Amino acid sequence: MRFFSDNAASVHPRVMEALTEANHQDTAYDGDVLSGQLNAAFSNLFETQVEAMWVATGTAANSLALAALCEPHQGIICHREAHIEEDEAGAPGFYTGGAKLMLLEGSGAKISGDAVDAHCAAIRDDVHQVQPSAVSITNATEYGRVYTPAEVAAISEVCKKRNLGLHMDGARFANALATLDCSPADVTWKSGVDILSFGFVKNGGMGAEALVFFDPDLAKATHYRRKRAGHLQSKGRYLAAQILAMLDNDLWLANARAANAGARLIADAAADRLIHPVEANEVFIRLSAAEAQSLRDQGFDFYDWGEGQARLVTSWNQSAEDIAPLAEAITAL
Repeated sequence: MRFFSDNAASVHPRVMEALTEANHQDTAYDGDVLSGQLNAAFSNLFETQVEAMWVATGTAANSLALAALCEPHQGIICHREAHIEEDEAGAPGFYTGGAKLMLLEGSGAKISGDAVDAHCAAIRDDVHQVQPSAVSITNATEYGRVYTPAEVAAISEVCKKRNLGLHMDGARFANALATLDCSPADVTWKSGVDILSFGFVKNGGMGAEALVFFDPDLAKATHYRRKRAGHLQSKGRYLAAQILAMLDNDLWLANARAANAGARLIADAAADRLIHPVEANEVFIRLSAAEAQSLRDQGFDFYDWGEGQARLVTSWNQSAEDIAPLAEAITAL
């Protein structure tokens, strides 16, 4: 009955088992055996040599990634409704030492290469204006829209032309991949992404996210920034254990496919109430205040998303049987 957020979903049993298996003495911080396996595990997944590290939250992952790409006097181009702008309490500015977020428009919280290029072209090359240093895109976006490899590559082309780094906020990267049905490499480094924040908490993890550096040189200073920011946990093996369990046998992808399938059931019931195409595990629909109250009176939990709108989020652990009552209630409105 809860469609408030995938952050509220339960932890996958395999992750809990992995935490138990990791519950023994080992070296502290990130010097343990499990943390030492992350680079190889992610390099295998992405079909190239990467450097990976754990952090506890998506906000830390995004902000540390951007600090690797941007100096305090520079700017980060993103959508005006990006998570780094709307929901991270200024953390990117804090971690970068003051970098400015430079906001663009775009349908479904997506930006285009042309929009990035036009924004850069309008900035004078002098000390009186903030110069952009990086672009951050979210896949899947805050409205559940998915960037294709071609769309990412078009943005990357502009980044190369303008000498900008490219970061991908992948809090729901798994849900995007489940829809794209391409390799993780295709929509990341092969399309020009420099750093990926790879989300696990929304998809069955307990408290671990990953930073994946496709240019390992960018990771060097991040090890120090992670410590300075208070994110070098003394028992890092428990974070590594979660991530490795999710990567094993593509559990991360199976969980995302289950969540996406649930969202499609709601989308089918919502029909012409849909505000955005459903491409991941978020569904945005039109509801009057009375209709929203009717659903809540039946026990359904969800976000109001502006006047006359609601956001419904499905999770990895919700079956078709779990979702059917909501679909039927929406149909009956």
